[in-house]
Amino acid sequence: MEIPQETRRLFPGYADADLAGLPFLIARLLEDGDEADLRWLTRNVPEADLAAWLEQRGGRQLSIRSRAFWDAVLDRRAGGEVPIRKDLWPL
Repeated sequence: MEIPQETRRLFPGYADADLAGLPFLIARLLEDGDEADLRWLTRNVPEADLAAWLEQRGGRQLSIRSRAFWDAVLDRRAGGEVPIRKDLWPL
């Protein structure tokens, strides 16, 4: 899987060969990627795989806000109720 040059900005200090096997590749793109990065990710990783990753690792590797966003986008409620009001909007 060839990672676009523009997307490599999210992985400073990593050689091209190292990027394909990094376990945090999906996390970094879901957390910090822009539109082009996310377009590349969704073209190269099936939605079912993204949803499975979210269920298995999303709670540990994404911020609460990003996790809630991707749960909504992928129509998932991994790990129970997403605490949007309590943790994101405490007012």
